Amino acid sequence: MAAAVRALLLLLAAAVALSAGARGAAAAGRTAAAEAADAVLRAHELPGGLLPAGITAFRHDAATGAFEAGLAAPCTARFEVELRYNATVAGVISRGQIAAISGVAAQDLFIWFPVHDITVDIPSSGVIYFNVGVVKKHFPLAVFDAPPKCTPDRLIRTTPQRLEGVGFDELLIGGSASQ
Repeated sequence: MAAAVRALLLLLAAAVALSAGARGAAAAGRTAAAEAADAVLRAHELPGGLLPAGITAFRHDAATGAFEAGLAAPCTARFEVELRYNATVAGVISRGQIAAISGVAAQDLFIWFPVHDITVDIPSSGVIYFNVGVVKKHFPLAVFDAPPKCTPDRLIRTTPQRLEGVGFDELLIGGSASQ
């Protein structure tokens, strides 16, 4: 009987260890590119969830603020608003703002509008603004705290969007440096 109890305890301990390992692997499932994107966003007082989960490449030029994030495929993410991401998202990041964004569109009243810039004027306000040209939409900042799951979408344009005249010599994580 003691042997049976000991075997049961060993089996239980192994199950707990496997469960903890699986949780750790899921948390560690973020790529180096995703970690770099999160770090750059947060260093500029922006929430890490502005870019979706699944980033495969990320480049950032600290001198100009230009960045480029690569995804495996175009996708759609749902927050309080639905956002579409091209396979390449680019822009210029500065404290509390991403300007000159390409590769992101937001849906409003069944119409998709390209996002021109994203701003957090006062971080303590808990509000983030999306400028889609015809209107500036505001959302709770907390909605974008974690990268959302992004569902691949065949209908999104797959042509990479790049900022013209901007070099990315400083940081390259994941992917290739092809222009």
